[in-house]
Amino acid sequence: MAKHDSPPVIEGAHRARYRRILSFAARAFVQTWWFELVLPRIGLSRVADRTRDKRMLRQAHGFRELATSLGGLMIKVGQFLSSRLDVLPPEITAELAGLQDEVPAVPFEQIRMAAEAELGMPLERAFASFDPAPVAAASLGQAHRATLSEIDAADTGLSSVVVKVQRPGIDQIVAVDLAALRRVARWARRVRFVSSRVDAPALIEEFAQTCHEEIDYLHEAANAERFAENFASDARVAAPAIVWERTTRRVLTLEDVTAIKISDTHALRAAGIDPAEVANVFAEVMMDQVFTHSFVHADPHPGNLFVTPRPGADGAGWKLTFIDFGMMAEVPDGIRSGLRTLIIAVAARDSQGLVAAAKQIGVLLPSADTKELERALTTLFARFGGMGFNELRDVDPRELQDFGVEFGDTVRSLPVQLPENLLLLMRAVSLTSGMCSALDPEFNIWEPVQPYASKLLRDESGNLLQDLGKQTMSNAATMWRIPGRIDDVITRLDAGELTFDISSLENRLDRIIRVAVRAVSAVLFGGMLIGGVLLLPIVAPLGIVLMSVSAVPLLYAVFGRR
Repeated sequence: MAKHDSPPVIEGAHRARYRRILSFAARAFVQTWWFELVLPRIGLSRVADRTRDKRMLRQAHGFRELATSLGGLMIKVGQFLSSRLDVLPPEITAELAGLQDEVPAVPFEQIRMAAEAELGMPLERAFASFDPAPVAAASLGQAHRATLSEIDAADTGLSSVVVKVQRPGIDQIVAVDLAALRRVARWARRVRFVSSRVDAPALIEEFAQTCHEEIDYLHEAANAERFAENFASDARVAAPAIVWERTTRRVLTLEDVTAIKISDTHALRAAGIDPAEVANVFAEVMMDQVFTHSFVHADPHPGNLFVTPRPGADGAGWKLTFIDFGMMAEVPDGIRSGLRTLIIAVAARDSQGLVAAAKQIGVLLPSADTKELERALTTLFARFGGMGFNELRDVDPRELQDFGVEFGDTVRSLPVQLPENLLLLMRAVSLTSGMCSALDPEFNIWEPVQPYASKLLRDESGNLLQDLGKQTMSNAATMWRIPGRIDDVITRLDAGELTFDISSLENRLDRIIRVAVRAVSAVLFGGMLIGGVLLLPIVAPLGIVLMSVSAVPLLYAVFGRR
């Protein structure tokens, strides 16, 4: 981790970019610290509570403007944070959800130079034709249509391709943005209000790993081939072939598989394809990825999915074609085991078991006090647990919304940290549910989950019985040893052989108390001084008083008894 302690060499516009990110974060930290920690301690918690929603929305809007103006990785940051309902309140995630990964296109001459430098030859030699107009322009790269040369077409059996080219200089922009974000995470780690709720450095490293994988087109190409192999025998699914001869880390050439966009219901019906059937197949394919292959397309939005008609084909007259494999989710054994525990708990309406599953998956940090969560889950099971999916549709939407807000507040009050794999998995499920509901208003995402959940339980039943057996034997052995240990302690106590020496503990405790008092004095000095500075332009007398009084705790912190 030492390599992240200092930023890379930053010059010119990149230095200004770095400072803008840090400046925004510093203002947000100071504001949060003042309103959420200082004001409540001096009896002004109502001021903090009354202004919280407005302040959060203002911060989210400010970040959205910052991300839009800077582009690059900051747009990805906003999209990443918009999915962190475990960390951020819905007001902020809703504001950030509007960030789009669409930016002005890079001039073609810059794209040409970047592509030729990577391929080691002029575009006229690499391709028979190359369309200067981009198919899509995103924050990290740009896509153009092209035609393979006769030799490459003969070797690959392809003709029309799409060429993705990274934006020139994107590596440096990513490095600068990550350096700024890592510094912000180190600031957050020192703020107890933040660190008790989220492991900020780990969050940034998860994000960094995802971004590095997304800008490595060799990694994306390997993901595409692995995905295609997983569904090689499934006629419902397709993926574009990779042209490895024209692919590097910064240039990706793949088969042009453009067809009907999955969200275009009018075009689907015109082609004789039922959107509701597409929704069902799409959900089944996504569940196959989760429970069968443990390798999931984590960004299945409408731009990355086509429905390709297959007139006269056996079985379905169409297939789902996935593209863009830069963001994939692995489902490791630990999460699969946690899902097993979660499914059992849900079936038994066991709130404690559900909390245990969350800890097993790694969602709850060890410091979590889960009493309120268990209470909320008990209420959830009591109110909605016995209902079928059709009955849930008849529940007053306002009741569901009110309970959802309360439940969300409970979750966000806990030190929750979603593992990266689980976060991407949840993103995939969320996008799948939204897409299927758009295709079929009567669709419910949980119905296709049920058969896979049952299969998972059957597959794991042997391990479950084995675990129960081991736990029973361990408990029995412990119970057998307890009487003897209790008798030994009582015997030593009667004989006067059981003693406790706490003198060193008292000395250490005394030193800790003195250090703590001096530390509190230092914090009070800082709080009063900054509070006075913030209030000076608004209420000058109160600001001057706070700045003057701050000298008292400063003197104690410096000259107090050590």
